[in-house]
Amino acid sequence: MYKNIFKRVLDLLLTVIGFTILFPVFLGLVLFLAIANSGKPFFFQVRPGKDEKLFKIIKFKTMNDKKDINGNLLPDSERLTKVGNFVRKTSLDEIPQLLNVLKGDMSLIGPRPLLVSYLELYNDLEKTRHSVKPGITGLAQVNGRNTISWKEKFKYDVDYVENISFSLDVKIFLKTISKVLSSKDISIQPVKKLKDEKNESF
Repeated sequence: MYKNIFKRVLDLLLTVIGFTILFPVFLGLVLFLAIANSGKPFFFQVRPGKDEKLFKIIKFKTMNDKKDINGNLLPDSERLTKVGNFVRKTSLDEIPQLLNVLKGDMSLIGPRPLLVSYLELYNDLEKTRHSVKPGITGLAQVNGRNTISWKEKFKYDVDYVENISFSLDVKIFLKTISKVLSSKDISIQPVKKLKDEKNESF
């Protein structure tokens, strides 16, 4: 009952309330990021959702599109803007994903939607993370986020899928607020790619 009906109702209710409260912040960031990124405040990328159905995730654009003399994008560290750095540190770059929740592509809580190119790297157990809607935050995010390995992240994702409940979502929601306010486990540096970690384990 909770997984199939009440969770969606709760997503819509909390998202509408949250977006209403954060709307002034949202508008302010749109303005500052548009100035920093030549009129492009948003970042769109195709990600796999429930049952591996593809959708476009919406985030605030924290890096500009500056390129070197050969036309290649500069390293992430050189393209990260000052306002983008602030937005990442405070996790405000996730706010636009509330629109994904309203559309039904995502849930507030669930396994994070990763890159499409990672789909071929999952084993059968890891693939079960796609049996539910991806979330803005999840069990892995409140248990280490970027400080844990991909193997550990996927273990948390599978644990969530197997034990999804109202009480678990409440715990994750409250722990997320605590971690965002304390900026704990938040890293603005690129994390190791899944393919690299998989190769190291073979």
